[in-house]
Amino acid sequence: MAVRVVMLGPPGAGKGTQAEHLAAHFGVPRISTGDMLREAVAAATPLGALVSAVMARGELVSDQVMVEVVRERLTRPDVERGFVLDGFPRTVAQAGALDRQFGQDGQVIVIDLDVPEAEVVHRLAKRRVCRACGANATETAVAAGRCVRCDGELTHRADDDAEVVKQRLRVYAAETLPLVEYYRARPGYHRVQGAAGAEEVAAVLARIVGGAGA
Repeated sequence: MAVRVVMLGPPGAGKGTQAEHLAAHFGVPRISTGDMLREAVAAATPLGALVSAVMARGELVSDQVMVEVVRERLTRPDVERGFVLDGFPRTVAQAGALDRQFGQDGQVIVIDLDVPEAEVVHRLAKRRVCRACGANATETAVAAGRCVRCDGELTHRADDDAEVVKQRLRVYAAETLPLVEYYRARPGYHRVQGAAGAEEVAAVLARIVGGAGA
């Protein structure tokens, strides 16, 4: 059975870290819409220019753009055994598009990471990313000042600024939290406390996804 996982949770909840753990554990790709959009920004494409302005304001890219980006990605051969989606869906409209692609019969496991707002703001204030490849820096990398993936320079993301973070959380509450109501009644929905240590949370998620796919 294919492992198809959707990660939900506010910015800074640890979705990226946990998505990487799950993808590695089950041998499937982690598909990060944030990474795909940042690649477009780095490539200076027309889409990249649009995305850059939207991200700097802490807003969300349109459903139409995100649905098309993800739809194309999920047709590639490397997702035959499954995937872990990080950053999609973010709206009910996007979730509906995913349902049309994979159905509503429990094929998609939904992990909802619950982290208090104060902890989110604290985490994002400390977060650093690689200027070259866009990867989130580990604590070890932050201490060393260089990216462990490509040795690039680390920087503080513009959309991790405290005021932008607050705006992102408002956008999340208004547009993304309805996804919880959309998915809550499904057997594949799991709400998990995400404020614990990363390894502890990863172990819980591996058990959930492994059990669902058994």
